[in-house]
This record gives sequence, C-alpha cells and structure tokens, in this order.
Amino acid sequence: MPTLATPARKRIALVAHDHQKADLLAWAHYNRDALAEHHIVATGTTGRLLAETLDLDVERLRSGPLGGDQQLGARIAEGEVDVLVFFWDPLEPVPHDPDVKALLRIAVVWNVPVACNRASADFVFSSPLMSGPYERELPDYEAYANRAVDAGGD
Repeated sequence: MPTLATPARKRIALVAHDHQKADLLAWAHYNRDALAEHHIVATGTTGRLLAETLDLDVERLRSGPLGGDQQLGARIAEGEVDVLVFFWDPLEPVPHDPDVKALLRIAVVWNVPVACNRASADFVFSSPLMSGPYERELPDYEAYANRAVDAGGD
C-alpha cells in the first residue's frame, strides 16, 4: 500500500460553519501554541477570524460556499493537507451541503485525520503523532480504478 510521509510540521486545515465559528475560535485560542508549530490553512471568514484571534499567519482560501471547501478537497487529494479540523453544524442546513459532504468524503478516502468537534479535535491534538513525522497510508489507486471500471465509471 502506498504511503505519504507526513512531516512533524503538519499542514492543518481549519473550517467552521457560522454557528460553530465561536467554538472553533475558543478551541484554537486554547491550542494556540500548538497551532503555531504548524502551517494553518482555513476557508474565508474562518481564516480571517483565526488570524485576528491567534495573531498567527493563516493561509486563507475562499469562503466555503464560494469554493473554499472544494479548494481544501483538492489539496487533500494532492497530499497537501495532513489534518482536517472541521466544526460543521449537523443541525443547520447549508446551501453548499454537497461540497461539505464531498470534503468530508475526500478526507476519509485519502486517510486524513478529521476532527468534527472539540472533543475529537482535543484527541487528535493530544496524540503524540501530532508532534512527529507519520507515514499515512494512501488509497490503493489500482483498486479504486478497478472499482470504477466495474461500476461503469471512468
């Protein structure tokens, strides 16, 4: 099975739906020193709020509804995101819900750790694997290609 070497300095994507932004900001503030050791990328408003709150460099993509979720999905597929922290709101429908589901799906396909709430983010960040290199298994491209062909895809 192919693997990808994940460096000690992780590339962490932070995303939050509107009703979850305050919770993500509080979590990020609590974990500011740990986050400062990594490269942070975030979607639109979340990125601006994180940069202001944490006084850290945050690479900002587009807002989720304007393609930010898809930008993150592409980065995951290219091996450019090591951890996804996505505080999404399961009780609030969003117009770009298909993009949200696609982002979560692609993170699972590419075996990227995903935290969707404070508890899971705390567990991921308290793991000793966060501070060192890690060999992450990648999907078996050949098996996926064969599955697509068998299903009539391309």
